Amino acid sequence: MNVLTHKLKEVSFAVLPITVIVMLLNITVAPVEITFIFRFLLGALLIVLGLSIFLFGVDLGITPIGKEVGTSLIKTNKYWIVAVVGFLLAFFVSLAEPDLHILAGQVDAVTSGLISKTSIVFVVSMGIAALVSIGLIRIIRNVPLNIVLTILYGIILLLSFFTSSEAMAISFDASGATTGALTVPFILALAFGVSRLKKNSLASESDSFGLVAIASTGAIVAVMVMSIVSGAKEITGSLETGAAQHQSFIGPFVENLPRLAVESLIALLPLIAIFIVFQMVSLKLSKNKLRRMFIGLLYTFIGLVLFMTGVHAGFMDVGRIIGYEVALLEKKAIFVLTGFALGLSTILAEPAVHVLTKNIERITSGYIKRKAVLAALSLGVGCAVALSCLRILLPGVELWHFLLPGYALAIVMTYFTPRLFVGIAFDSGGVASGPMTATFILAFTQGAAEAVDTAHVLIDGFGMIAMVALMPLIALQVLGIMYKIKTRKGGLEEDVRQLR
Repeated sequence: MNVLTHKLKEVSFAVLPITVIVMLLNITVAPVEITFIFRFLLGALLIVLGLSIFLFGVDLGITPIGKEVGTSLIKTNKYWIVAVVGFLLAFFVSLAEPDLHILAGQVDAVTSGLISKTSIVFVVSMGIAALVSIGLIRIIRNVPLNIVLTILYGIILLLSFFTSSEAMAISFDASGATTGALTVPFILALAFGVSRLKKNSLASESDSFGLVAIASTGAIVAVMVMSIVSGAKEITGSLETGAAQHQSFIGPFVENLPRLAVESLIALLPLIAIFIVFQMVSLKLSKNKLRRMFIGLLYTFIGLVLFMTGVHAGFMDVGRIIGYEVALLEKKAIFVLTGFALGLSTILAEPAVHVLTKNIERITSGYIKRKAVLAALSLGVGCAVALSCLRILLPGVELWHFLLPGYALAIVMTYFTPRLFVGIAFDSGGVASGPMTATFILAFTQGAAEAVDTAHVLIDGFGMIAMVALMPLIALQVLGIMYKIKTRKGGLEEDVRQLR
């Protein structure tokens, strides 16, 4: 229970900054009806409880399953088995990813069902699964990560010429959202399980990173291909706020809980079924270990239901309303500064980011302090949300104006950054775009886009997660290059050689 208490503390610090900002805006420039405020606070409480229990369950059940299955796969010495099983596992894990369901639900709502939640979840999961298979083969074959990423982002660049602006924003947001609280730990564990049996220990450590980065490109490609195949050139969308919402305090929670419980159970069952098959065929884990994993899966289910209920019934509505009201203010600087504050506070409190910064400090033997990494990421994500707010306000400024040079720079940097940092940097994009980004901040930008006459809720309301996911790619590679230079100046050439 000490671990669960620690999770509660971490998640509370993640949700608290947004809660404080909302309350300050409510009593100053963007007053919200008292019913919505109470519903927001209850939603925040459910998110804290749900996400804490969910993350505890992931550590107890999902992550060990990924490690055991990954180790079992590599022992077969058959590429096709690794590829097929990796595809199935990644597909079903992605189907259960809460952040993806939240994003897909928002797309469904904004397009009035033209792009259904089911189609987004299915297509994105297929893309993730396909690229996980490729990523696992890369680990086994020792193909350099920067070469694979260059090819994949080259394909994305080519597809972007045939993809509508609306679909492009959704595709890059799907990439950030689908690498969430469930998918990232499982994929990292799968990569670790496959790579740890390699003879070269240094290569094994480096290859433990990078699979999330490869998998996330699958979401982008899948949505782009879906848009091109469907022939949808222009998609219209609108967002209802305030008056159209449920007026009772407890009603939305009562209505959403049973539906989300069924959806969560259906999403987790295929993963459980595959694990049972592996246990019967090859794993043969002890009863104690098996019982511990199934207890973890139960915690995962309970936490997922509570988290999703809090998000859908109380959290996102207020995000949209606050975004709508603040964007209508005469002083637009308040809107941009609010976006910056939301991005800054969210990344500062994101538990996974603190884990990442500790790992970087450990890997660099203390040469790069975690406070410096955290500061760089916080400023970067704050700027990413602020730029997304500016994009909403300024007509003619499109998402690709930021993403094209940003990703081009990130790819070029992979040829100068130590190998270990390349994997960490690209994996960290999914870490930065965590649960609070996929829920409240995305709802905030959507509400703002609906309020601004020159903005399009699909083109400008989406794309913020993509911006947040981009910044760590550049920030951490810069730190990697700085570490490389610093170690060379200190005469530690062997450390630099090992990091390559």
